[in-house]
Formats: sequence, structure tokens, C-alpha cells
Amino acid sequence: MSTQSTARKHVVVFRKIPDDLLERIREWHDVTIADPRRAEELPRFREALHDADGLIGSSFKLGAQELDRAPRLQVISSISVGVDNYDLACLKRRGITLCHTPGVLTETTADTVFALIIAASRRLVELSNHVRDGGWTRNIGEDLFGWDVHGKTLGVLGFGRIGQAVARRAALGFDMPVVFHDPFDVQVPASLAQHAVRASFDEVLRRADIVALTLPLSDETRGLMDAQAFSAMKPGAIFVNGSRGAIVREDALLAALDSGHLRAAGLDVFAVEPLPQDSPLRTHPKVTPFPHIGSATHETRRAMAELATQNLLRVLDGEAAVAAYDLSKE
Repeated sequence: MSTQSTARKHVVVFRKIPDDLLERIREWHDVTIADPRRAEELPRFREALHDADGLIGSSFKLGAQELDRAPRLQVISSISVGVDNYDLACLKRRGITLCHTPGVLTETTADTVFALIIAASRRLVELSNHVRDGGWTRNIGEDLFGWDVHGKTLGVLGFGRIGQAVARRAALGFDMPVVFHDPFDVQVPASLAQHAVRASFDEVLRRADIVALTLPLSDETRGLMDAQAFSAMKPGAIFVNGSRGAIVREDALLAALDSGHLRAAGLDVFAVEPLPQDSPLRTHPKVTPFPHIGSATHETRRAMAELATQNLLRVLDGEAAVAAYDLSKE
């Protein structure tokens, strides 16, 4: 950041960030720390909004009602790539800059999605628990066999940065043909030109042995994977979701698993998080659930926080953010 050109402003930090980054913000601005996900801190968060110029954090829904409490707000710096927690129309109307952290989490999230593909196909969590629970007393039989990943056709729904990174792992590392669908006219990188084929949404579902969902959540994608979509998938296919839970109709997924139409599912995200204790997805024998760990490594979360801090300070200093979400399309 260049020499500060504006007066000190008020920043509300609504999710923990590394201490050195917090001190970097405090060097230039006044700071209130309040995590609104904690019931005891929500009143302090809402009070701090009244004179907040900037917000930095993630994993809390900021709709128009909350944003109306912040008449001075200039920027929200989200420590995430997804922006579905924010009222985009309200931000656009008020001219508030929304920053996010694309790019720095691409490879780590793709690692997680591919880990889900392998785990669901080879039943890794189930078999690990089989050992831990004392069930491994002799060589396993066919009832505990998994299924090969290499050579299978991977369908990727959403071919942005993360979708392409998943496809690269599949095609170049596991010799998997890739078919993909994306609502936008994305450019296929040269490294995948001979391995990934664009197809319609229905064709991806019909052809793929494994379908990986990497689409962002929007009005168009909410509930996209419904009963009709799951019934269109190849019998015995595996479904993996590493994007957003609300894209999937979880009742429809459960029905497809229970009927035997789908072989297995690997899920890192859910409609309600943390996953409720009474959710059948938590203990379903055909589901491999992760606790939303897509970007959850020490290195990547640090990189996300650094980028979010840089975005925040630049905007408050009157400069362009490194990574601002384009609200003009809203």
C-alpha cells in the first residue's frame, strides 16, 4: 500500500484474520472486531456498522437490512471467492465496492474436489472407519470394493478456474476424458484442448461416470441439480459437489442414492452449514461428507486473508482493488 492519502476510517473485522494482517489494518484505520456468527457478538457487530467505512470477513449473510445499518460503508472485502452471502443489488445501488479472493484458492479447492472424487469412488472414508472400528479382521470381500477412477469420463459443470483445475487433474493425471458445460463462453486452456469437450448440460449428465459441480450459486443455478437432473445421469454414476450446497436439491439427491440410480456422492457443501445432526446426508452409507474444507489449508487461508486485506486497504485509500467483484452485471 502506498503512503496513506486519506484520514483514518473505521473498519469492522467480522471474521478472525492473522494477527499481523490485523495490525496492518490498525496501522491505518480504527478497528472493531465482532463476529456476528456468535450470538453474544451480534449486537456489537450491528452497532459498529453505524459508522463503518469498511468490512472484512466471510461466512455471514449481509442482506439489505444489515447493510442499511451502515450508511457510510464504502467497501466489503470478503475472504472468499463466492459472493452469495451479499445483497449484490443493494451494493450496486449504493455504489459499495465488493472485493473477493479469486485465484489464490483455485488449486487447493480443486485438490479437495478431486479428493472427493477419489474418496467417493474408492469408499476411502468408509473403509478407513472399517479399520478404526475393528472390522478389518480378514481380507475384505466384494461388498467393500470400490470403483476405479482412472479412465472414467468426468463431467464438469462449471468450467471456470476451479473447474478447469479439476479437469486438468483428471485428464492429465488420471487419463480421464472430460466433458464440461458452462453457461459462459469460456476459453479452454491449451493444456486441455485435446482432453476436454464442451457439451450441453444434459449431455454432460448423460455421458459422465462422475459429475463434479463447480458452478457459482446464483438465481440461475439455485436448485439446478434436482430430481430431473439426477435422473438424467448415467445409472451408477457418482456425483460430487465442491461449489455451493443450494445448487443441489438434497431431497432429490437422497432419492437418487436410495433408489440405486446413483452409486455414491461426495459433498463438501450443504444447503445448511454446519450440516444438522439430523440430516440423513451426515450418515448416509453412500455419501462421503466433508465439512466445507475446499480452501481450508494453512497456506491458502493465509493467502486469502492477505489478498482481502490488500483489497480493503486499497479501496479505503482511494485506489482500485486487486480483485473486485463486477457488480455491473447485477
